[in-house]
Amino acid sequence: MSARNPTRQIAAVVSLVCVAALAVILVVVLWRHAWSLLIALAGLVITAVGGWWAVTRPMPRRAVGVVVALVGVGVIVAGVINAFSEADQVISRLAVILVFMVIATAAARVALFQGAESDAGVPAGARSAPAHPVLICNPWSGGGKVEQFGLVELAGSLGVEVVMLDHGLDLEQLARDAVARGADCLGMAGGDGSQALVASIAIEHHLPFVCVSAGTRNHFALDLGLNRDDPRASLAAFTDAVERPVDYARVNGRLFVNNVSLGIYATVVQSDEYRDAKAATFASMLPRLLGPDTEPFDLQFHAPDGSEIDGAFLVMVSNNPYVTGSSLDEFQRRHLDTGQLGVIAVDAPGAAEAAALVAASAAGLRQRSRYWHEFAVDGFEIRSRSGKAFVGVDGEALEMDTPMRFEIFPQGLRLLVPSDNLVAAERRRARGVRVSDLVDTALGRA
Repeated sequence: MSARNPTRQIAAVVSLVCVAALAVILVVVLWRHAWSLLIALAGLVITAVGGWWAVTRPMPRRAVGVVVALVGVGVIVAGVINAFSEADQVISRLAVILVFMVIATAAARVALFQGAESDAGVPAGARSAPAHPVLICNPWSGGGKVEQFGLVELAGSLGVEVVMLDHGLDLEQLARDAVARGADCLGMAGGDGSQALVASIAIEHHLPFVCVSAGTRNHFALDLGLNRDDPRASLAAFTDAVERPVDYARVNGRLFVNNVSLGIYATVVQSDEYRDAKAATFASMLPRLLGPDTEPFDLQFHAPDGSEIDGAFLVMVSNNPYVTGSSLDEFQRRHLDTGQLGVIAVDAPGAAEAAALVAASAAGLRQRSRYWHEFAVDGFEIRSRSGKAFVGVDGEALEMDTPMRFEIFPQGLRLLVPSDNLVAAERRRARGVRVSDLVDTALGRA
């Protein structure tokens, strides 16, 4: 959000004043009716919570927020009706209350988001198109998305040289050969591991990179705000491109764009059966890896407060911190330019504690568990007594030497995106607004 935007600042003040006025109005109107006052104030809290979701959350949570807000309004109505018997008294008071509610909600929306999309617009002269772009395609990735969406034909019609990854060919060498032929932009249509590898070659040669979401999950594309359902949309970056610098990270020198996992997940992905049956393989191996007689994982690291964590069964280091949802598999990143690594670790000593943590996660209470560690850092190191550890680097199963050193490179990846991606990225960032942001806006802060 822009700093010291007069329109936003005035709107934030109006919104906060209206909310305070609502509380005062309810007290003044209902102070002689204690029970009705309590009902109405409870309704005001419910309405505020629902209204905040309606203003700040995307669908479907926005719809839930609207429903909750309407329930809150209904509770307020019940409180007013309980206090007054005459219809004209009820209607006049409810009319005033509803007007203040509408103003408070609309003003909050303006304060938090007015002009946000125009702020994220394409600067004058920022559009560009590479002269010799090369797109490498993995025909097997994502169950054959390259063929399914006709990416080869569409890229060719846009003047993009297409290189197919075939059996026996080396992806890194294909990228290097493209650079040797004069490519001034590299793109990859495939999964996250392939994206990271080709991006590393682009960074090495100071070239821009295009991410085409043709993999199975494409978490990198998701967190960038690219269209994962239609990878053809990403090809617009080759013809009407906007450069968007984002962070990348390395572990022991190997680049990753999403995350590095250690512990239980990294052990499971080493299995030959994992690629063909992920859920079944994980379910079959989990009891053995978390059983009562299982030795703790040979992983050690220091938390920012100086405490040492030893034996964590799950460690995930990400390129920019994740915002966690109500379950452990809902990780998403709203930003890819904070210049920080995100670290999440779980060191529950056994299956019972792990189950309790999962239950706490479902209730949104994982942060209170002493077995849950989550923080952001500029650099990180993981050790093991054996000198080696299994890792999953953007989903690729590897074994690395320890100590394992992680570092982040702020805005080091020159990403080319379609021009509408800047707006999509702004929308993703806007999901993280808090009430304190509304107060900061009212005070003229960034």
